[in-house]
Amino acid sequence: STTPDPMSTTTPHPMSSTTTHPNHPSDSYYIGVARCDVTGPVVQVNMMGYAHPEQVANGLHTRLYSRAFVVADNQKQNRVAFVSFDGGMASQLLKLEVVKRLKEKHGDIFTERNVVISGTHTHSGPAGFFQFLLFEMTSLGHVEQSTTAFVDGIVESIELANSKLELGRIKIGSGLVDNGNINRSPTSYLLNPEAERARYTHDTEQSITVLSFDNLAGDPLGMLSWYPAHPTNMNFTNLLINSDNKGRASTLFEKMMRKPGETLAGKEEFVAAFAQANLGDVSPRTNGPVCVDTGLDCEPLSSTCNGTSQNCVGFGPGKDMFDSTDIIARRQLDAAKLVYKSATERLDGPVDWIHQYVDMTQQSVQLDDGSTVTTCKPGMGYSFAAGCTDGAGAFNFVQGMTRGTPFWNTIRDILAKIICTVEPPREYYNCHQPKPVLLPTGYMDKPYDWHPTIVDIQVLRIGQLLIAAVPGEYTTMAGRRLKERLYNEAVSQGMAGDTKVVLAGLSNVYTHYITTPEEYNAQRYEAASTIFGPHTFQVYQQKYTDLIAPLVAGNKDDVDLGPTPDLKPANQSRIAPVPHPDKLPPGINFGDVISDVNMTYTPGDTVKVTFHGANPRHNMKVRLGSTYLEIQRDEHGSWTTIYTDADWSTKFTWLETNSSAPPADITIYVIIEWNIPTDETAGSYRVLYHGDHMNEVGTITPFTGMSREFQVSPS
Repeated sequence: STTPDPMSTTTPHPMSSTTTHPNHPSDSYYIGVARCDVTGPVVQVNMMGYAHPEQVANGLHTRLYSRAFVVADNQKQNRVAFVSFDGGMASQLLKLEVVKRLKEKHGDIFTERNVVISGTHTHSGPAGFFQFLLFEMTSLGHVEQSTTAFVDGIVESIELANSKLELGRIKIGSGLVDNGNINRSPTSYLLNPEAERARYTHDTEQSITVLSFDNLAGDPLGMLSWYPAHPTNMNFTNLLINSDNKGRASTLFEKMMRKPGETLAGKEEFVAAFAQANLGDVSPRTNGPVCVDTGLDCEPLSSTCNGTSQNCVGFGPGKDMFDSTDIIARRQLDAAKLVYKSATERLDGPVDWIHQYVDMTQQSVQLDDGSTVTTCKPGMGYSFAAGCTDGAGAFNFVQGMTRGTPFWNTIRDILAKIICTVEPPREYYNCHQPKPVLLPTGYMDKPYDWHPTIVDIQVLRIGQLLIAAVPGEYTTMAGRRLKERLYNEAVSQGMAGDTKVVLAGLSNVYTHYITTPEEYNAQRYEAASTIFGPHTFQVYQQKYTDLIAPLVAGNKDDVDLGPTPDLKPANQSRIAPVPHPDKLPPGINFGDVISDVNMTYTPGDTVKVTFHGANPRHNMKVRLGSTYLEIQRDEHGSWTTIYTDADWSTKFTWLETNSSAPPADITIYVIIEWNIPTDETAGSYRVLYHGDHMNEVGTITPFTGMSREFQVSPS
């Protein structure tokens, strides 16, 4: 059957929100927003992002959150859910588990087709939430607590947002972020056609796209934005769980929008998400890379210093990584605030979605010259192992390697005989050229698959806005090309000229990077991590473009669903550390103070107290949404909590030491720090520590430690 054009004013699509209803304006939507904690384990877990085995968390700086935005048309016939969460990326395991849980409770209201889960890409969150081995190497396999915390929090945020649906309006606008990013592979960007580059003023995206959500009474509900910047201001020496610049910007915006009576971070009703975009070659270290041993510029093509990559490091813009995180967060915040307050264009039109699973190892596409090219089974190039200026790799790998070496090829081939059921043929290596394959992950299947092959191709529509959810990290120009192609296709299919396209990175399944074919030829880090070969981008571009016509026509059900991915392997590795019973010296109780606070402080000082503690992984269900610490102020004889572990000004550090004298028991210390804000109120304060200890038979008991009172005096 022929479906009426949803953009027509005379024959609206039956699912379109142009269908009016008493007291339901045509440009209104049902809107629900929510934020839930997804922090998970804060100790004994490797962090996801830098892939450094030694970056094992030993505490908490800021909590991690899932921020959900549910939008339905004003008849509640179609709805979509967009989630931005403070995690390294959406894994296929997370997406499938979340959808499974939602289907079990809510039927087909939420499915893999109308739910997008997008990671902010913080490199300071817990690892271990995948079903593919390569992503779990440094986390020593699957970490159930990481997965459970992410899934529970994401599901809860979607459910809560859905339960709060009310009629409202969505406005859209864009503005420029001042000095919020730089290109970390500028020499690769220059390989794109000169005429194409001449259309843009910068080699990174400077614009932030902002949605404002209000109810019909004009009360603010939420803000959702997209802007590309790697959350790598916190470097790999950081051992405290941290949401980096994206999460910091979110909590600052939410604090700005507090209502009377809202005083605690992460507890505000307003929800603000700084979601990720085409960040592949985009660094937040705006001072750029330098050689740490000489202070000179790095060699530009390979990002090396005297031939090695480890000393070429990006810096800035602050005096340390905490300061840099805050600065980049505030630059995004300042731009988003201006757009949020000034946006006037309302989204108006259908709510819809389209989704397809695609096996990226078996795809071909016809190029403009008439030739047909194909994708390859996944493979990681030599320069993947070099890392980048946000975080260098190991050994003697450098960026820009287009030829393998006899030594590493031999190592590769020996490994392939051990962990590949079928050894890669020569055609496979040829397919990836000019990438020299270091890890033939498309054939590495022992003890289970090393890489995904089936990906989500998905687009959401809210009025004139299209949200392309992409399974990885598109570079600047790759993202620009995709957005332009989708815009042109949408308009050619009948959408209006005011159509907007945003790209939501790191969504649904992680497949590393997607570069343009020109950038691929240089084989810097991003290109070496473009896993399906030199034509990855062209295939993705065609697959997304093919979905636009049925999306615009309202014919999403006519699209082949594609091959469904498996949930997870039964033989998944689980060798990461698990919590053991806690021990104390004789005569000591959990929560006893070892080193107490000073008696007086002034704003700008740092309060520090050390307790006898326990492993914070014992009672994750209780601690999710709660706090390990409280900073309290005496207000007229009543102690009032003013800061928790969700605040930027607090740090929770866990230390485990082995006694050298018998009995050789493990002693646990917890250090709580509070950097007193410069505008803090004078008065009497104290610090509380909340923990849970486990005895030899597994019984878990909560406890609380308390510092002595101290004074904060005017400076």
